[in-house]
Amino acid sequence: MNISIPHSGAAFEGKDQYISLGASSSLPDSIQIIRSSRRTLSLQVKHDGRIIVRAPRNASLKDIEAFVRKNSAWLRKHLALVEKEMAAEAASPVQPLSMDEIRSLADEALRVIPERTAHFAPLVGVQYGRITIRNQKTRWGSCSSKGNLNFNCLLMLAPPKVLDYVIVHELCHRKEMNHSPRFWAEVAKIIPDYKIYEKWLKTEGTRLMRRMTG
Repeated sequence: MNISIPHSGAAFEGKDQYISLGASSSLPDSIQIIRSSRRTLSLQVKHDGRIIVRAPRNASLKDIEAFVRKNSAWLRKHLALVEKEMAAEAASPVQPLSMDEIRSLADEALRVIPERTAHFAPLVGVQYGRITIRNQKTRWGSCSSKGNLNFNCLLMLAPPKVLDYVIVHELCHRKEMNHSPRFWAEVAKIIPDYKIYEKWLKTEGTRLMRRMTG
């Protein structure tokens, strides 16, 4: 879960830092700042409830704090979701996958996903690079600027229509490298009821992700 905006300012040198907005903000006492060569300020809520601000090297602490305060409602909303997920995990533990099971899923994904991707690419009207199967805890798929596609082997445990949706989703990023209305319009051309599968990933998929070990 993340949010970002462009930023410009004077150069700033330093490694990871932390800020606190005080008890009145109802946010965690310590919010981590990670600086890099990026051009935008970005907020991220991790699955353990930590908040991370990814910032340009030239962003001032004043600007970062203002950005966090401006988006405090968004942060509280997603922290509540994380707390709900953590409570569900404590109440209903899942059986972690063994490394042998993960390897088996990856082997299956290597057989299934390239075939489905080859099927949908002409329908979307795009080409793509290489396909990589990963065992990840947070992402179902991704598309690089070069057109390389990554998919989570856990998709082999999802319904086939969910798998097809994720493949189409990533292929549509070959046209729109964002989640703008134009992007979703491209997805809807191929899978008109995509919201059903998006919802599945946010509910049932969360529990599935918890089975990933390592």
